[in-house]
Amino acid sequence: MRIAILGGDGFIGWPVALHLSAKGYEIAIIDNLSRRAIDAELQVQSLTPITTIQERIQAWQEVSGRQLEFELIDIAENYEGLRDWLAVWRPDTIIHFAEQRSAPYSMKSPQHKRYTVNNNVNGTHNVLCALTELGLHTHLIHLGSTGVYGYGTVGAPIPEGYLKVDFTLHSGDKVEKEILYPPNPGSVYHSTKCIDQQLFAYYAQNDELRITDLHQGIVWGTNTDETLRDERLVNRFDYDGDYGTVLNRLLMQAAIGYPLTVHGSGGQTRAFIHIRDSVRCLELAVENPPQQGNRVKVFNQMTECYRVMDLARIIQQLTGAKINNVPNPRREDASNELAMENEQFLALGLEPTLLQEGLLTEVVDITQRYRHRVDVSRIPCTSAWTAHIAEQLEKHPEQPVSAAN
Repeated sequence: MRIAILGGDGFIGWPVALHLSAKGYEIAIIDNLSRRAIDAELQVQSLTPITTIQERIQAWQEVSGRQLEFELIDIAENYEGLRDWLAVWRPDTIIHFAEQRSAPYSMKSPQHKRYTVNNNVNGTHNVLCALTELGLHTHLIHLGSTGVYGYGTVGAPIPEGYLKVDFTLHSGDKVEKEILYPPNPGSVYHSTKCIDQQLFAYYAQNDELRITDLHQGIVWGTNTDETLRDERLVNRFDYDGDYGTVLNRLLMQAAIGYPLTVHGSGGQTRAFIHIRDSVRCLELAVENPPQQGNRVKVFNQMTECYRVMDLARIIQQLTGAKINNVPNPRREDASNELAMENEQFLALGLEPTLLQEGLLTEVVDITQRYRHRVDVSRIPCTSAWTAHIAEQLEKHPEQPVSAAN
């Protein structure tokens, strides 16, 4: 089977590309390398040293004997290039990671908001248009976000994509129907994911495209079995205020002796998944495509939910780190309850990697190994959700502190 991985140089795309290649799939990576350009823009680098895409591909061939193809295409800007490449390579499956993935980055400025919408929505729509124009029956797998649901529930777990509702007809009879769960995005980035799912629903209905949408929780961890085979294959580890996912960021802070930065009260509940499970879920999605003519298949790609403060306390017990509550740059409730269903992946054989001390220690070990690469001035989050919050952050900024030696 041929699999095209859009955004295959990124935090999730790279380990997925290696994992599926190791399983025997023929893999092509399509990327515009924008994530590397954003590193330069933000003047911050991955905690782990990332080699060039060419060096990565060469290293994988040396250790595995398998080849990865690479095409430099901006799918949001170069529709003809994408379409023409697809017409020649004709993948059986496309895995779409090629979107700007940071909520804080999407809220930095009007420029960043516009870039996120243009890049994410245009890229997704270009893929859908190209498949339709070419008449390909390719299975499209998209990495979405649990953030499309918002960060609260009505007292019941959020279902996987679709909500059963009852309608009362004029006759008084009741009709049951399933609709997409009402979206409640918390950022411009999350809004693009909501637009994505509406586009998917339309193209699945109108053009009978086969589409799977994975609503993924916050990913923690760094490496998989494949990325550990050679240091040149190591995965990204983002720790800065824009791209560092909360659990990895807290673990890094603990490893270098930096107080754990908890935004607001820390009562915000989030869904989480280990990167090894994320990779496994993508494999399961590849192996279980929807039938042509079916509606979009939606999975909640997460394994457990935690409050941010509870995570900080677990890390504090593990490492002795101090906790520092700082102003929250986001516009959100101080605390929330969150529960989600994830039965579909469990039924397909996913064995969840739950948060446990051994895996936390593994991440701490990585951060200690590369602690000399940390720029502590990049740890605070300076992206504010509203002008009022920006004013409050200016009055009470999160002050960078020196890390312990």
